[in-house]
Amino acid sequence: MAPSRTSPQFLETSLAGLGLLNTPMFNKGTAFPESERDEFSLHGLLPPHVGTLDEQVERRLKAFRALPDDFARYTLMRDLQDVNETLFYAMITRNIEEMLPIVYTPAVGEGCQRFSEIWRRPRGVFLSYPNRARMETILGHPRYDKVRCIVVSDGERILGLGDQGAGGMGIPIGKLALYTSLAGIHPMTCLPVLLDVGTDNAARIADPMYIGWRHERVRGSEYDKFVDTFVRVVRKRWPHVLLQWEDFAGHNAARLLERYRDVLPSFNDDIQGTAAVAVATLMAAVKATGVPFADQRFVVFGFGSAGLGITELVRKALVAAGLSDAAARSRFYAVDKDGLLVEGMEGLSGEKAAFARPMSEVHAWDRGEHGIGLLEVVERVRPTVLIGVSGQAGAFTEHVVRAMVSGLEQEGRGIRPVILPLSNPTSRCEAKPADVILWTEGRAIVGTGSPFPPVEFGGRSVNIAQTNNSYIFPGIALGIVSARAKRVSEGMIMAAAAALASLSPTQHDPNGPLLPPLESLREVSMSVALALGRQAQTEGLAEVKGEAFVEALRANVWEPVYRPYRRR
Repeated sequence: MAPSRTSPQFLETSLAGLGLLNTPMFNKGTAFPESERDEFSLHGLLPPHVGTLDEQVERRLKAFRALPDDFARYTLMRDLQDVNETLFYAMITRNIEEMLPIVYTPAVGEGCQRFSEIWRRPRGVFLSYPNRARMETILGHPRYDKVRCIVVSDGERILGLGDQGAGGMGIPIGKLALYTSLAGIHPMTCLPVLLDVGTDNAARIADPMYIGWRHERVRGSEYDKFVDTFVRVVRKRWPHVLLQWEDFAGHNAARLLERYRDVLPSFNDDIQGTAAVAVATLMAAVKATGVPFADQRFVVFGFGSAGLGITELVRKALVAAGLSDAAARSRFYAVDKDGLLVEGMEGLSGEKAAFARPMSEVHAWDRGEHGIGLLEVVERVRPTVLIGVSGQAGAFTEHVVRAMVSGLEQEGRGIRPVILPLSNPTSRCEAKPADVILWTEGRAIVGTGSPFPPVEFGGRSVNIAQTNNSYIFPGIALGIVSARAKRVSEGMIMAAAAALASLSPTQHDPNGPLLPPLESLREVSMSVALALGRQAQTEGLAEVKGEAFVEALRANVWEPVYRPYRRR
């Protein structure tokens, strides 16, 4: 289908009858007017009622809200996306706060676990290891000619749920749904990809409904060769495509990003998106505490790709605030599965080793079975900021939180602790916001990765910021595509974070929410895209510049409305 040259407001298509109704991007359902039912042979295939998009949204909302649980609602929305994409996106864009937890986190976690159970129709591309020689043929099909954005996963580290194999496809589908819903990127330009190299999840392999390749994960050189073939084929097929890496295990996430970031414009949302939204939230929280950013002390619990990404971006922000690189690094205490990172620990990569504490500093600290634990670190360090990206539910215990408050009270400055349990889904969150508010007597500034309702305490309602990547990655994608960026730099990611921070209500009210309301996410994405694209131009990484970039940005925003059709 393509716009008519004579009447741009029309779309022309050679599809008709069931072919048109069975194409989700072009199906209008009962909203096909009589004239189009005549022209496209739709009489008898549709009930006689001619409706509108507004009526369809209300009808689907009624069905949506009548369902018993979030998984049922997630399934309804996935089915709707495979039947009528315009209606699917209209549902989301008109009800962002209600829909976001369903089409994205936390419901997408169960959606991935039960993906085989609800799989109905093809969406995206499954590139399995046995089909590695067919990769170029598969991606070369004309149906993918318009692709400009790819989100790819191998399903090994889905949220905090671990290896879900082929079920990990739920993540690229969900991410790209937000590219469109929150940034307006046209759905026909978006391609979800799952690299199916097997799974080490015994429950998935034993499940008779499992739709993936029933084989243990391919690793080592064969895995690298498979990924390299994928990137080579993608670059040949789409030389300027945006490639977002998503939910790869920690041992692969950073190295794959580093290997291919100069091959195609690439970013990893787990590393860079999480870092950007965390930095934006911290900037807003610091504004609320009244303590200068450069004076903060950070404990980061969970030092995989997400924890390291957050730490690196916050370090850059501290340097920008006036600290030397050494002084900025000294503000961080990283705690992983073997406790506090200390110089000389086995297996520390170069990037992680740069944040290890000197042995001379911690030789007298108490050690447990797994090294120097979180509670000991909090008691010794007296952090102002506690960040959780560990996937360990309940890790921020009452003892840990009260120790943080006690340490700040001993300094006598009345500092409000900033506590960010960011792990997704909700079942993996390091602490429940209601508990954190109770244990800190309402003083804590709290942000979480998944949505939580406001907490009532002391006669007031305490807002819980959803420090969710959806504030960042759709706008990052829109900016990259519109600027036709050659690569994605750390400066561009920082510009995105700063743009989000500038929209925080705390800029005007210290007691306001840390982040803008979810309903404004389309406007937020536009601001993020604009800032990122301008930074790309400053760094000489943009092919589309100046007013042409602004025009491209506007032109790339698609609205979910029905357009009239003409027969080709």
